[in-house]
Amino acid sequence: MIGVTENLALIKDLLAFSAVEAGREPDAVTLLAVSKKQPVSSILTAAAAGQRDFGENFVQEGIEKISQIRDRNLIWHFIGHLQTNKTRLVAENFDWVHTIDKLKTARRLSEQRPESLEPLNVCLQVNVDDEASKSGLLPEALPELAAAVAELPGLSLRGLMCLPAARLEFEAQRVPFARLRKMAESLSAIGCRTDTLSMGMSDDYRAAIFEGATIVRIGTAIFGPRT
Repeated sequence: MIGVTENLALIKDLLAFSAVEAGREPDAVTLLAVSKKQPVSSILTAAAAGQRDFGENFVQEGIEKISQIRDRNLIWHFIGHLQTNKTRLVAENFDWVHTIDKLKTARRLSEQRPESLEPLNVCLQVNVDDEASKSGLLPEALPELAAAVAELPGLSLRGLMCLPAARLEFEAQRVPFARLRKMAESLSAIGCRTDTLSMGMSDDYRAAIFEGATIVRIGTAIFGPRT
């Protein structure tokens, strides 16, 4: 049976190939291994194979894993919906948050980030398809929030994240990712740092890479079914 190590190598090769196909450098895309509902043993296997970035959707589950393997020098990304009553745990333990869509949440994270740690890297989540079932701010609200978040001392605004509606065709998949890229370019033009585009998963990573993704989020294709 193919295991985590082999899956990881295959996925990294596919991401590198897609980057080259899109006219980009093969190492232009970071693989974020989504480890929610996966055992610590699988994370350690991936880490032994060279994977450093891991994404968690649930605060308590993520904190438990981080506390168990804190000495492994891994980079932890929070990629789930963040309730304001759990911001302190995230601020104190994670390295990235991809899902900021409210200034209140950003302010709490900034205030609660320990001074002994580097500023928390954050992405603003945009609801690119205006789906009522998904979190994320609407595009028209983005410039104001980005400008405010960029001023918070405990945070480092890095870019944008999206989770678009499912599309089957490659060209159709590119549309929301292109939309997010153009938003990032607009923010950059007014002085907001946007070196990160967190977009693309197992079914649409190639389209995301063609539109400039710098972080691609993949889980079960690496780890197998969630427990």
